[in-house]
Amino acid sequence: MSDDNPHSSNGSSKSIMEKIVQAFTGEPQNKEELVEVLQDAQDRELIKPATKQMLEGVLEVADMRVRDIMIPRSHMVTVDIEQSVEEFLPIVLESAHSRFPVINDDIDHIEGVLLAKDLLAYGFTKDASNFSLKDIIRPAIIIPESKRVEPLLKEFRQQRYHMAVVVDEYGGVSGLVTIEDILELIVGEIEDEHDDLLEREIRRLAGNVFHVKALTDLDDFNEYFNCNFDEEAADTIGGTVMHRFGHMPLRGESIKIEGFEFKVVSADKRRIQQLQVTVPKDHEINGRLVDER
Repeated sequence: MSDDNPHSSNGSSKSIMEKIVQAFTGEPQNKEELVEVLQDAQDRELIKPATKQMLEGVLEVADMRVRDIMIPRSHMVTVDIEQSVEEFLPIVLESAHSRFPVINDDIDHIEGVLLAKDLLAYGFTKDASNFSLKDIIRPAIIIPESKRVEPLLKEFRQQRYHMAVVVDEYGGVSGLVTIEDILELIVGEIEDEHDDLLEREIRRLAGNVFHVKALTDLDDFNEYFNCNFDEEAADTIGGTVMHRFGHMPLRGESIKIEGFEFKVVSADKRRIQQLQVTVPKDHEINGRLVDER
């Protein structure tokens, strides 16, 4: 059974999208018309805006492949299997991630996955002097970048793993994807309870790459990134980027503005929702070069 046809031919197993379409039988004839039905339902207060957003997220996920949502290899935070605790612990602490691909020499040789929680025992009950990453890493789940997102979400839930390494047709590592990446497409960004308001809107991914909510106030964006984007064109960074595009950009479109590269991570027909921002490496934030932060 291929990812392109993940459901049984006798109709006993239906995708999420098929179930939604079935609920509106006799009305919409395609995805665009279904979205219009959802908008009409919201306008008539039959469903709440948050419900509409989730349903549209489900529709979007149904059409996606892993390559559309993965974190690219250049942004992956990894540790080397030969590193000592002193060498890789700062990486773990600074990134604040919970899972890390463990590589052997280079990123195309994945030995497994380190769960940050597995390090806790060595701080309390085990002898850290004999510590070795080889003893605690878990097997890495490898998937092709052409895999559909919907069946992957089902596998994440059924097999109880949370991260997969993505490879291209030649077996090279393309990136990684997590269950949170998929869920955020449906329900919106999942906030960390320890993040303050600005950290929820601007989140560092790796190096000089950041994830930014399009509705972030332009004042806050300018202050955070030590820049001076024109505040007359729009009040938010998303509005500023859309103004520079001169049209409603699609997901994946990118544009450079004053050295900053903005890539549209998600958008609907009316507005940009999330951006990936690559900051020039010679740019200073709080007196330090961005890639040294």
